[in-house]
Amino acid sequence: MPKRKYLWTKQQLRQHVQVVSGELPPSIVLYHATYLNNALKKWITSNIWIYEDRIVYVGDELPKENPATEWIDCEGKHLVPGYIEPHAHPFQLYNPLSLARYASNRGTTTMINDNLFFLLGLPQKKALTILDELDQFPVSMFWWARYDSQTQLLNEETITNKKMKEWLAHPLVIQGGELTAWPDVIAGDDEILEWMQETHRLGKPVEGHLPGASLKTLTKMGLYGVSCDHEAMTGEEALRRVEMGMMTSLRYSSIRPDLPVILESLIEKGVDCFDRMMMNTDGSTPSFLEQGLTDKLVSIALDKGVPVEDAYAMVSYNVANHYGITDTHGMIAPGRLAHINFLESKHHPTPVSVLARGEWIKRDGVEVYNDWSFDWEEQGLVQDQENWELEKDDLTFSGPAGIEMVNAVITKPYNLSYETAIDELPSDHDESFMMLLSKEGKWRVNTIVKGFANKVKGFASSYSNSGDYILIGKKKADMIAALERVRSIGGGIVLVEEGAVVVEIPLPLMGKMSPLPLEEVIEQEKKMVTELKERGYPFGDPIYSLLFFSSTHLPFVRLTQQGIYDVKRKTVLFPAIMR
Repeated sequence: MPKRKYLWTKQQLRQHVQVVSGELPPSIVLYHATYLNNALKKWITSNIWIYEDRIVYVGDELPKENPATEWIDCEGKHLVPGYIEPHAHPFQLYNPLSLARYASNRGTTTMINDNLFFLLGLPQKKALTILDELDQFPVSMFWWARYDSQTQLLNEETITNKKMKEWLAHPLVIQGGELTAWPDVIAGDDEILEWMQETHRLGKPVEGHLPGASLKTLTKMGLYGVSCDHEAMTGEEALRRVEMGMMTSLRYSSIRPDLPVILESLIEKGVDCFDRMMMNTDGSTPSFLEQGLTDKLVSIALDKGVPVEDAYAMVSYNVANHYGITDTHGMIAPGRLAHINFLESKHHPTPVSVLARGEWIKRDGVEVYNDWSFDWEEQGLVQDQENWELEKDDLTFSGPAGIEMVNAVITKPYNLSYETAIDELPSDHDESFMMLLSKEGKWRVNTIVKGFANKVKGFASSYSNSGDYILIGKKKADMIAALERVRSIGGGIVLVEEGAVVVEIPLPLMGKMSPLPLEEVIEQEKKMVTELKERGYPFGDPIYSLLFFSSTHLPFVRLTQQGIYDVKRKTVLFPAIMR
């Protein structure tokens, strides 16, 4: 459980006051600083004193000169609070630290992260310990507590009442959700409703997941305690959430880049108050982040006509206010953590310099903080491979029905039209062998997938919702070879053709994340996507396809540990086969 109860000890608080009294020198003084005062929505010129990781004074006075103090002339710069990403999935091939490093160099100094992979893939004590260990870095990392696994597991004891309440009680967990199992709550699931009540008892909000929800459904979920939703896809849907008192988190992601259209619509509708809105990147895959993260969201908002002060508040103060952390985040004011972005202009949101907890992350356009080292193996994220082998007899595909990809993430059932009792399917159609295989080698779910590609011979991935292996391909021998390669590198995504590896993305952290800098992962992902598209993958984001093949919050059929699952009927159509 948490190592500390308060951010600062009594002794540290006394020291902060001593700095203001002139008894101790500040660590940094930012003078001639024109900064955004979120309380007034105005730009004010003041002097800002920082002591270690905290802003201790904002005003007209300057402290006595002292060689221990770093003096920064901010003339000509505009200072804004460090940006907050309220909806991060820090496992889209990258890991929480590589994402934090990349994001902080672009001004996002606070991440509010999904806990799904830690919840499903690690022992409870280890997972909660990692939260504390990651809190030692300059970037602030907060977390969600998921109420459901987002798939059908063989061991439903993965999420228990005891575990859920331990997650919710952790001080770095500041949200319940995102609530993908909201239909279960409406249908009478009192266990999840109890966890939602516990979340509110602890003073933490509940994040919904309500795509396409009607006013009546939104109202019901509001009554149950959902106070924010990020699934608005139009300006009308966003406005509906705000009108009924919800916070709406506007999304710009690799799978749903809706933000520009939503903002255009809101402006056209005459919306001039953005206090109940924030913006997020919703776990975008690596290459999408080349254009930026939260700084890109601000740029879009400014381009669409959102007032400057509101655009910055939507990624700082509004977020902190919703999560109840304005005493430490989201403002440049005494008492707050020294998360500060230095802008060349208020109209250029990518900062030239960044402070996070009083440490320089970036200085005059150059990355200066480089102590991002972390022993992932010691924390249990590098895992030993089980000693088993996939046999050719396991690749039997004799069912009467398969699954068809409607788009990158939606799959529906369809009737097979080709003979599958062969070792290799022809490339004149887009049907392929497909298997979900237990990471321990204990069970398998075999089917045919239509629409993934027509020339992919062997493809295997340990990156999936549940951490099990996904195999796809035209040629069984190449599928086996791809799996063998994935396992030999400790996890990853591998494309094989005629026994040779074409391209791979090693993911040795839980089989889902890379330890490499995000820039390198971006290049690896680009190569993988290029090769898949050359072989017929028709959609925009194969990484999300892999993640969502097992995700039962999406229609219509899913590959799960229990078997091929009908989402609407909540039944297993074809059960998993034990090996």
